[in-house]
Amino acid sequence: MTTLDVGRRRPENVFLVICALISLAVTPQLHADTRPRAVFEALQQSGNEDPAAWLELAVAAREAGDLELAARSLQSAENHGLTSFRAGLERARQRLSADDRSGALAELQALFEGGFNTVDAIRQDRLLNRLSGDPTYAALLASMEARAFPCEHGERFQDFNFWLGNWDVRLANGTFAGTNRVRSAERGCVLLEEWTSATGGTGRSINYFDAASGEWVQVWNDAGGSQISIRGGLTESGMRLSGQIHYVSSGLTAPFRGVWTPLPDGRVRQFFEQASADGTGWTPWFEGFYSRQESQ
Repeated sequence: MTTLDVGRRRPENVFLVICALISLAVTPQLHADTRPRAVFEALQQSGNEDPAAWLELAVAAREAGDLELAARSLQSAENHGLTSFRAGLERARQRLSADDRSGALAELQALFEGGFNTVDAIRQDRLLNRLSGDPTYAALLASMEARAFPCEHGERFQDFNFWLGNWDVRLANGTFAGTNRVRSAERGCVLLEEWTSATGGTGRSINYFDAASGEWVQVWNDAGGSQISIRGGLTESGMRLSGQIHYVSSGLTAPFRGVWTPLPDGRVRQFFEQASADGTGWTPWFEGFYSRQESQ
């Protein structure tokens, strides 16, 4: 906070504020306990309405051990528009500084109920982390994280996790077909597939649980112009998705379906079929058996 911040509303008071601060600087030990109060009076006299300046003073007063002044300064910050989230976090710190753990937890609970989800802001706060080990605190952070990152905690978003990993893929006759890397992204909201065939061909897919429809979706594109869009869900035999395939080069679009089945030995079988041209049946399109690479 600068003297310009202190006096921005009434420039005629800047001189008085500067004099007060110079006096405090000349005899720092004598005025160590009164410095925040002098700034408080200067802010009041100047009519300062900057919530950041009042919050800065609230923090300084708390760190100086003047909790009564800290509370008054924080109230002034709120009166001048400080957000409820920032105010709530500082109130929780003030409660902890007064050894009021239950009060601090109540403030954090109120933040959560008000929609606060930035759990990392709490975890990275050295003062608030004095609550670490408290089961109520741990449960509160877990609830915040579950709301902030729902895909990581939603059961349906885990349905396709058996496909995660780095894989070697072989055909039914044992011929090496390629490698596939399937990884989780966006805090569990997306599975990303990166395929490289034995001959150098590549393809990628994005897979996600569409919470609005209750279905799993795969959208695939490869370098050869095959575009697959299928959806469905987990069944007793594995993940079953159906939809269509489109070939960019020929313009052909056909019904398409696939199933991923976890096998007892830890492998995964992937089987794709395309509808026959006459529409009377299905033709196998690809069958691969996934084995986890040894590095895993």
